[in-house]
Amino acid sequence: MITIALSKGRIFEETLPLLAAAGIEPAEAPESTRKLIIGTNQPDVQLIIVRASDVPTYVQYGAADLGVAGKDVLLEHGGQGLYQPLDLEIAKCRLMVAVQNGFDYEGAVKQGARMRIATKYTEQAKEHFASKGMHVDLIKLYGSMELAPLVGLADAIVDLVSTGGTLKANNLVAVEHIREISSRLVVNQASLKLKHARIQPMLDAFAATVAARHA
Repeated sequence: MITIALSKGRIFEETLPLLAAAGIEPAEAPESTRKLIIGTNQPDVQLIIVRASDVPTYVQYGAADLGVAGKDVLLEHGGQGLYQPLDLEIAKCRLMVAVQNGFDYEGAVKQGARMRIATKYTEQAKEHFASKGMHVDLIKLYGSMELAPLVGLADAIVDLVSTGGTLKANNLVAVEHIREISSRLVVNQASLKLKHARIQPMLDAFAATVAARHA
């Protein structure tokens, strides 16, 4: 059995064409079922639906043979024990620093102010501000990041930005770009060796589909 770990939402939807290229079609959509294990038209391939942040862990420990995870998640996880053969170029967004409209971020940076930063991406935030020589206090949150500056919990946030609509709706502005984010294919290294004959054609089909977008 080949097990593929995916998260609901945008990543699942944008992975469907890649799965189709490998001849794999889910039996059900995650939104239409409460099942966490979903069969496919291939009797030896199943999908497991997990939180986006848990995909690398399932693959690392062999509970899934491969999965799709955002670069943001992989950087936080560390990527131990994972083979990352392919940038799938899906679920694209940007990791940004954002502040409440009117907050003088540049001035605070120049003055060397010690800022409070709310984020769930603590490792990447730590690395970014250290590279600027800034001392910051990191506050880990798991959701509603935009609220933190509005109620005085933090001076700024580090979060993923896609269209910027949520920032604008909450009177926030992006002030600094940290990195581009897209989703990657991750493979359990032992699975790749032991199930190579079954997994490699999938990897080739995914790679061909990604390459065709640039043709």
